[in-house]
Amino acid sequence: MKILIINGPNLNRLGVRKPEIYGSKTMAQILLEIQRQWPEVHFVYRQSNHEGDLIDWVQSSNPSPTLPSREGDEPIKGIVLNAGGYSHTSVALRDAVEECEVPVVEVHISDISKREPFRRNSLLTDVCAHSIIGKGTDGYQLGVEWLLKNK
Repeated sequence: MKILIINGPNLNRLGVRKPEIYGSKTMAQILLEIQRQWPEVHFVYRQSNHEGDLIDWVQSSNPSPTLPSREGDEPIKGIVLNAGGYSHTSVALRDAVEECEVPVVEVHISDISKREPFRRNSLLTDVCAHSIIGKGTDGYQLGVEWLLKNK
């Protein structure tokens, strides 16, 4: 089974950027914990500060009768997506998630309902299969766990 983990802008700075909000773990540490917990799962990790990259990766999970998968031969069974700031602004990413044929779990490390007003609304929540908000970096593991239970 293959699960795609996608991080959006500024999440390459996990462990360094605002640890009082986002925690002190790096994404490398989080990924190592996830792989140790589920060694039988093939995880593919992607991060970009560019909106179009996130859209391309979400779209690449859709099986296509005419195009080879950009993520290899093994089909993707689900996506854990922390779109960062694009959660609040990107209609284009929302559209890609809405059309995605595999379940997408939205993750927010912080509780966006208690953040600045512009962060309180996610354009992705209603098109994702599940949302995990405010559970810290454990949200990634919870997202994987949800996908494995609901495959």
